[in-house]
Amino acid sequence: MASSSKLNSKIPDGVLENKWTKYRSTVPLVNPANKRSLEVLVVGSGLAGASAAATLAEMGYKVKVFCFQDSPRRAHSIAAQGGVNAAKNYQNDGDSVYRLFYDTIKGGDYRAREANVHRLAEVSGNIIDQCVGQGVPFAREYGGTLSNRSFGGTQVQRTFYAAGQTGQQLLLGAYSALQRQVGMGAVTLLARHEMMDVVTIDGKARGIIARDLISGKLERHFGHAVLLCTGGYGNVFYLSTNAMGSNVTAAWKAHKKGAFFGNPCFTQIHPTCIPVSGDHQSKLTLMSESLRNDGRIWVPKSKDDKRKPTDIPEEERDYFLERRYPAFGNLVPRDVASRAAKERCDAGYGVGTSKLAVYLDFAFNTERYGKIEATKKNIQNPSKDEVMRLGKDVVKEKYGNLFDMYAQITGENPYEQPMRIYPAVHYTMGGLWVDYNLMTTVPGMYALGEANFSDHGANRLGASALMQGLADGYFVIPYTIGAYLSEEIRTKAIPTDHPAFVEAEKNVQETLNKFLNIKGTKSVDYFHKRLGKIMWDKCGMARSKDGLTWAIAEIQKLRNEFWSDVRVPGDANEFNPELEKAGRVADFIELGELMCVDALNRNESCGGHFREEYQTEEGEALRDDENFAYVAAWEYKGVSQFELHKEELKYENIKIAQRSYK
Repeated sequence: MASSSKLNSKIPDGVLENKWTKYRSTVPLVNPANKRSLEVLVVGSGLAGASAAATLAEMGYKVKVFCFQDSPRRAHSIAAQGGVNAAKNYQNDGDSVYRLFYDTIKGGDYRAREANVHRLAEVSGNIIDQCVGQGVPFAREYGGTLSNRSFGGTQVQRTFYAAGQTGQQLLLGAYSALQRQVGMGAVTLLARHEMMDVVTIDGKARGIIARDLISGKLERHFGHAVLLCTGGYGNVFYLSTNAMGSNVTAAWKAHKKGAFFGNPCFTQIHPTCIPVSGDHQSKLTLMSESLRNDGRIWVPKSKDDKRKPTDIPEEERDYFLERRYPAFGNLVPRDVASRAAKERCDAGYGVGTSKLAVYLDFAFNTERYGKIEATKKNIQNPSKDEVMRLGKDVVKEKYGNLFDMYAQITGENPYEQPMRIYPAVHYTMGGLWVDYNLMTTVPGMYALGEANFSDHGANRLGASALMQGLADGYFVIPYTIGAYLSEEIRTKAIPTDHPAFVEAEKNVQETLNKFLNIKGTKSVDYFHKRLGKIMWDKCGMARSKDGLTWAIAEIQKLRNEFWSDVRVPGDANEFNPELEKAGRVADFIELGELMCVDALNRNESCGGHFREEYQTEEGEALRDDENFAYVAAWEYKGVSQFELHKEELKYENIKIAQRSYK
């Protein structure tokens, strides 16, 4: 198959190992004097946005940063608890840049672009050095060296971590770098501002329309380039591990202005979330994947076993991941672990009141750690209680905040009995299509981090989200943006009274007024919950042709009902959270339809996209490499109208094979 003529991935020539090195040595540069007259708008202030803004400002560009939170410190990046990957081989266990590259391609079920993934693996080590230099308190061994732990989909320990709050600590590092530039006047930080639309002039991104969420005032901002660092769209499912404010609006507005959307149906289901407890919930809580490093997942061998988990003897437990995947055990990739847990629950072996949960048990490794500690302390013949007490102290040091969080939410003590977990929506591998430079199909508009599609294929390996966000911001965009801005040095700042800015603001205002004037009978949350149920039931862990066809029709009906019966109280010129939500949910409804269209079009199973019609005899995902080894890049053509463009995926450095973790 040939790639669409509308897509140019701009992958450099040459052997894979040298592409990025050669690119950095030959990419056009902008001299320091010219950088001072070039303006860059960064939308989003999480790891990708904060790192990009700080680095570009350090280089001399004029930067504006927009975040809808009251501070960049509240970006959802803080929720990535478990760690960040890097191919440093500190454990001397055989890790390398190539192995990280290969694990990522394989983990994504061979649906990611080789060149981007190899670049990610190459710069991964620099991320750790950068963050250590910023003072990020990574965990260390007794001798002072940085510690590593295991994550799913790998057989090496390459994950650097800071207890169970790695994302928060990394974000504080990036935030410190950002605030340094704010203090120096190189960055203008606009908190409580939401991007409402992209302004394009002569086909290029030239600015945005933003709304001050406190006053409601619309603002026009010019930029020579616009960077979207706005995260993923998991909240299309309503219940997810994402913060309630996480949304798709910036990316979707860009999509409607010409940016193609890549692989929208590729969403990740995380296997270790606290199960749903009732209709009152607005979000789900993630228990970090790092817990699978020391925990063992199991269900009773008997259906509807009502005994306490601690009363079920070892021989009556089914450690189903270890049974099915002996080579990787509990550390299989997230999509594999999630489907296996769902299969056991669907078969009637689930635990808890809902029967939609499995156990994550720390007793085995708590005892192992306790014996090690007893030996270190020269305690001879310690009792079982003493061993468990010593082991508990080790587990508490490594995962204490996660255990405390579980206890606060469930009222159960995870040190004394196993946690109950079940899969939930977590991350989105799909996003705006970008080329090697991270530029979308709209010149001058870039997408970084989870907002783009580029690095994870059909399934993201754990601890790779932080890696990608920081790689894009600190080490990729500072080089690649020069290829574009070197051609823009003669472009003077365009006044914001330009007709394109006036028209864009007018359209935004009309949409806001429309929301307020519908005066229907149903709340925004009512429609969001209905959309979420449709998406989870028909485009969640399992999909089918009939289910997706039904979902598309239902979403179209839901959209019509939303625009005729939603009730948005208050006014546009004031602090109005319901108005904010209305715009985001309107975009989620349109995106949800495209996700189902994409899932229906992809007649195969791969990674997190599991079509029930396409599976092996053992219930594993069955790819169709002959017909679907491509990135699906969708062009917006109007309401419910999308045109598919294909970017062929060529694998010249690895052999495509059926994934096996056995």
